[in-house]
Amino acid sequence: MVARAETNRKNDPERTKEDILAVATEEFSTHGLAGGRVDAIAERTRTSKRMIYYYFGGKEGLYLSVLERAYRKIRTLEEDLKLASLAPEEALRTLIASTFEHDEANPDFVRLVSIENIHHAAHMLRSDAIRDLNVSVIETIAGILERGLADGVFKRQADPIDVHMLISAFCFFRVSNRYTFGTIFRRDLSEPEIMVRHKGMIADAVINYLKSERS
Repeated sequence: MVARAETNRKNDPERTKEDILAVATEEFSTHGLAGGRVDAIAERTRTSKRMIYYYFGGKEGLYLSVLERAYRKIRTLEEDLKLASLAPEEALRTLIASTFEHDEANPDFVRLVSIENIHHAAHMLRSDAIRDLNVSVIETIAGILERGLADGVFKRQADPIDVHMLISAFCFFRVSNRYTFGTIFRRDLSEPEIMVRHKGMIADAVINYLKSERS
């Protein structure tokens, strides 16, 4: 059975790599880079450690590929929104909602980014792909802001990276600090009513910031 699975995987290397990356995402987001075990990933994917090393060059190469896949996923979601066809305020609210929902649905992403921050982005620094992938969201926001200023919808000439950080910070915090925040304040941030309120709150905060003149 295992030999047959191995043979089938050799005939479909892209599916094999995707299976490995999916399981590795769970392994590294749960145990971190140091605690994640390639043997465990190989066992769960019914492949071999040798094959994983062949595809990814080692444990750190696999971890970096997991990070790249995570960022590629969220940037692809943003591209699919077709924000350039929406009015500036609607486009920004749509982007905020997408970021909010992505982080809620992908706690593995939040944990992976938190782990990489512990390592001072040492592995991410080796990836041109991650830098290139994240250019798109800044260009998207810059385009929305420019259109909003031209239309008179926005009054403030904001830095698109600042706006991206503002959106990311709120959405990320709700997931990364859910358990500590919930324990301290006795509030379950996953309750639907709270989620709807928070999604609207971050959108209003960003839009109102952009509509106000700098004092």
